Amino acid sequence: MTVTLSNHPIYFFVPVALWPETLPNRADENWPGYGIGIYAWTVQTHLRLKAAGLSCELTSHLPEKGIVLCHSNALRSVELAPAPERFVICMKAEAPMSAIALMHIVQNPSETSLSKDCYFIPHWPQPQLIARDASRGDRFENIAFYGHQNSLAPELMSHDWQVALSERGLRGRTISNTNRWNDYTEIDTGWNDYHDVDAVVAVRSFNAWRRLVTRGFSNKPATKLYNAWLSGVIPILGAESAYQQTGTPGEDYIEVVSFSELLGSLDRLKSSLVSRQALVEQGQIIARKYTPENIVRKWQIFLELVAIPAYVRWCRLTQWQQKQVLIAAKTNSYIDKANRRGQRLLFPSESG
Repeated sequence: MTVTLSNHPIYFFVPVALWPETLPNRADENWPGYGIGIYAWTVQTHLRLKAAGLSCELTSHLPEKGIVLCHSNALRSVELAPAPERFVICMKAEAPMSAIALMHIVQNPSETSLSKDCYFIPHWPQPQLIARDASRGDRFENIAFYGHQNSLAPELMSHDWQVALSERGLRGRTISNTNRWNDYTEIDTGWNDYHDVDAVVAVRSFNAWRRLVTRGFSNKPATKLYNAWLSGVIPILGAESAYQQTGTPGEDYIEVVSFSELLGSLDRLKSSLVSRQALVEQGQIIARKYTPENIVRKWQIFLELVAIPAYVRWCRLTQWQQKQVLIAAKTNSYIDKANRRGQRLLFPSESG
């Protein structure tokens, strides 16, 4: 049976080759598959929208008609050709723009500048978050990193970092994964557990030139920031565009651009209970914008006011007009890929 939203079919597409062996029943499960982008964006979004009463379908078979939302990694394993009544929306994540998608959802507001058909929707916070235990009170002892290992600056994986923490009476913990983009079988599901954490440190790179070339890592999301807010811990983060457009450095999180500045920030936080309390309190106020319920509303607005009208317009175009739209999509994709190749040439050893 075809399911519809406002009488137009909406599908979340995961190819057969990438279809999980088992699927979660709820979006708020601590399912390891949510640790990789393709399932976090498709399976989780489908479950959250369906739970909110919206009609949509998760499918492994490419529909001929309707709005088809797919993660960029889905395009690695399937030939997804244009069709007169199929409107492809790519959930771009960190990949280049798709050459066959008519619209993109991006996870960083900066990337809405790539094309008039790029729309920002925040990534989901980590499912089933376990907040900092209130019984920890005013302690400032445990510093953690949650994420993929390639998203952590080399300095924060060094012996010097552990020594610096120890000298300050602090303990460091890294909850990281090294999985490939399509493998969740060995993912550490502890990314949701902040119960004994006092602050999160997440810096991708201290290299100022790299930040400039990547426009502040403009394809990365702000999830580490609002996961920390929602969990009641202090975020200490690198200078990234997503963080800067989501929060305010110095008010609801700490921004650091060098290893020495990071150590200085730890010293100031350790000596100032007032500063720590202010950061946590302000962060929890802003965190309300990034609850799953609020992100569901953003999806509802996008589908009703942007995606469905665009789909209707697409179906009314002549064959020649549709070809012109696809030519523009291919052009945008080629330009984006060329920019990324340039970044990889400049920083061949840094992919996170």
